[in-house]
Amino acid sequence: MSYSVYILSCADDTLYTGITTDVERRIKEHNGLLAGGAKYTMARRPVRLVYTETYPDRSTASKEEYRLKNLSRAQKQYLIQSSK
Repeated sequence: MSYSVYILSCADDTLYTGITTDVERRIKEHNGLLAGGAKYTMARRPVRLVYTETYPDRSTASKEEYRLKNLSRAQKQYLIQSSK
């Protein structure tokens, strides 16, 4: 099973970083179309996917999620732009 690290752009122009095995399902959860989602995104809907990267295992994906969460906003925006 592979894991994806993703970054969402929220309606208030903030960025949210997470990890999942199913990006489409997770975005639906964050947008309130399915049960679940994070408290953070609940008040900042709608959200849209702006970055995703897939990893072979949870450990690697979790390390990357941690690294991304510690980047500055400018660094995250650079990453998003360079991945397009």
